[in-house]
Amino acid sequence: MASFYDEIQSNQRRTYFLFASFLLLLFLIAYAFGFVLGLGNFGFVFAVVIAVILTLVMYHQSDKIVLSVTKARPVTKEEFPYLYHSIEALSLGAGIPQPRLYVMDEDAMNAFATGRDPQHAIVVVTTGLLKRMNRLELEGVLSHELSHIRNYDIKVMMLATVFAGSIIILSDILLRSTIWGGGNRREGRGSVYVVILGIALAILAPIFAQLIKMAVSRKREFMADASAAQLTRYPAGLAGALEKIEKDSVQMKNASNATSHLFISNPLKRDNISKWFSTHPPIQERIQRLKAM
Repeated sequence: MASFYDEIQSNQRRTYFLFASFLLLLFLIAYAFGFVLGLGNFGFVFAVVIAVILTLVMYHQSDKIVLSVTKARPVTKEEFPYLYHSIEALSLGAGIPQPRLYVMDEDAMNAFATGRDPQHAIVVVTTGLLKRMNRLELEGVLSHELSHIRNYDIKVMMLATVFAGSIIILSDILLRSTIWGGGNRREGRGSVYVVILGIALAILAPIFAQLIKMAVSRKREFMADASAAQLTRYPAGLAGALEKIEKDSVQMKNASNATSHLFISNPLKRDNISKWFSTHPPIQERIQRLKAM
């Protein structure tokens, strides 16, 4: 029987490997950007600078963008006193600052955390979740989201999203420039082969980037589940919450592909797609792991 410590350590190692793959892919596309367009080292540096600028912008603005897209609103202690008392106690137990609380006026049951670090974190829950979860189930969900904050998953997923976006943007520029501008004009069979490889990389890199981002998201979900079990010492609470969410047939109104990876369960309800193209692990697998702890 795997303990929550085993689950946390296993998923940490896998996430490190996936991020190493991300960085390798980013540097490959940056190198191809410089070579194929005939810009040399300047092109490589230019491509890296674009990625850095995107990272810095998203680092400081991601939470505002997400809250705007999801139409989440801040709540007061008077409106949802039990939610506030629960988050206060669980934050203290997790050893992190209490995050700001927001709600989405949605009948569907879901929740997510966002922000750039524990000091600037936000937890968002739907009103449907507050209405239909019992105390232990709600604490399980909140512990899952607080675990995302404590484990710096909010920063990890922000970086994964930015890396994937940077790779897609650079690949698009590279492909369009090669098609319309002819790419690197240097002669020689070797140069031609490298240009062809660069074009192939520009086509395939966005696909690989999205697959890596989704894999990172799945691993962090497993890790947050295990950390939530560690925090509450009651895995059955989160398992029960996930069972209710799985059976919930209500569709979310303010969910999109851009934000679906943030939620505790995929709000788009795409259960029929391959797990390779899913932002979340199968809920039944998550429930089984929690019950085995």
